[in-house]
Amino acid sequence: MAGTTVVFDGVEAPTTQTFGLGMFEEVTEEALGEMEEFFKSRGTSTMHEVCPHAGVAVLEKLCRRGYLPMEVSNVLYCEVQKRDAALGDGIGVRTVGADEAELWGSISARGWTHGHPELEGFLAQMGALCVAREQSPCFLAEVDGVPGAAGGLVLHEGVALFAGAATVPELRRRGLQGALLAERMRYAAEARCDLAMMVAEAGSESQRNAERKGFRVGYTRVKWRLG
Repeated sequence: MAGTTVVFDGVEAPTTQTFGLGMFEEVTEEALGEMEEFFKSRGTSTMHEVCPHAGVAVLEKLCRRGYLPMEVSNVLYCEVQKRDAALGDGIGVRTVGADEAELWGSISARGWTHGHPELEGFLAQMGALCVAREQSPCFLAEVDGVPGAAGGLVLHEGVALFAGAATVPELRRRGLQGALLAERMRYAAEARCDLAMMVAEAGSESQRNAERKGFRVGYTRVKWRLG
């Protein structure tokens, strides 16, 4: 709609929002009204995740309609390079098969819901979907054979999106996130990707970890919710 992808993934799903608002077509008041009705009719809030390149005019329209900012995140990128990374003692990373979808989903959900308990129901359903997607391998990081972190990788036209990495609370600060990132980078290089990207909360530990690994901020995006 108006060059924007409008997604309903469930009332409480974090992916229920629009993508690309103002990036491909001019955003009119009529189009915004239609989007708002789309979400309202499904019993959920209207949310737009807006790239700053959409321009000031888009933000002005959102402010006039009563939208408020609710989340700030950074899109980071770097060149894909095949690197041999030394993993810590007892740490291993592997891709999962279709028969491990429930395991992968449970580790991912435990890692994420520690800080976002409202996502538990949504994430519990996501494991099978993520593992089943084409060109989207899912990874588990383990300590002495015990799964402790989960992460995904989405490959598309030479771009590798590093997605959804999370560590269970009791195994944090053991090097699992670094191991996940290194193995996914190796995988992306072997898949002939040349650009890696990821998203992190602005100023978060995840962002700092990514920057230590060579990622840098491409742009900052803001999620807006109709008040």
